[in-house]
Amino acid sequence: MTIPEGKKVYFSSDNHLGAPTQKESRLREKKFVQWLDEIKEDAAAIFLLGDLFDFWFEYKHVVPRGFVRTLGKLAEIKDSGIPVYFFVGNHDLWMNNYFEEELNIPVFHKPKEFEFNNKKFFVGHGDGLGPGDHGYKRMKKVFTNPFSQWLYRWLHPDLGVPLAQYFSIKNKAISGEEDQGFLGEDKEWLIQYCRRKLEKKHYDYFLFGHRHLPLEFELNKNSTYINTGDWLKYYTYAVFDGEDVKLEKL
Repeated sequence: MTIPEGKKVYFSSDNHLGAPTQKESRLREKKFVQWLDEIKEDAAAIFLLGDLFDFWFEYKHVVPRGFVRTLGKLAEIKDSGIPVYFFVGNHDLWMNNYFEEELNIPVFHKPKEFEFNNKKFFVGHGDGLGPGDHGYKRMKKVFTNPFSQWLYRWLHPDLGVPLAQYFSIKNKAISGEEDQGFLGEDKEWLIQYCRRKLEKKHYDYFLFGHRHLPLEFELNKNSTYINTGDWLKYYTYAVFDGEDVKLEKL
């Protein structure tokens, strides 16, 4: 994709809408919708890098209630002709075809390559990548197993949704408590993942969420890893202006 002059590509992640309470979430949702309303004026594309919702599960005919402001704004933006891309995170990994059928927004369950103005991007949520975190990787295999999802669908939504929301909110990942500081390049597993990818292929930018901490890290003189932060504490996002990617704050 060639980005027209004056247009930008936006990257955002980790809104965790619905947590920790509906009241607090609604305030953050209004800020997010206002931001979407502002960036649509110069957006060439919008990337949502996962954990937009603190919990999301699609029954055959039911999805979690709420989030109507966000869903309506995304539908409006997509209908206006602006591409929107959604990458599932570890909190909304049970997303299937609702976004694709109702909003015409493509959904990705794995990182994907993109090219803008001859610059190569590697984009994803970031969970389960790199060395370590074997417990989560095993758990993710269970959660994404079609049989596990089939079993969960037998729970009535009035039971299944609040139960999952309870355990999701208990997850410390939504609070950012474990993401307050940079751990050092040897312990930041997404940095290790990016470096391994660069051994096989060049990318100008790696864009991930999940980490919650806004990060810009120079992997080498030609490649940069950027974490978009979150909308719980930092209210940060990344912007590609056609030449460079930078973190910005609401």
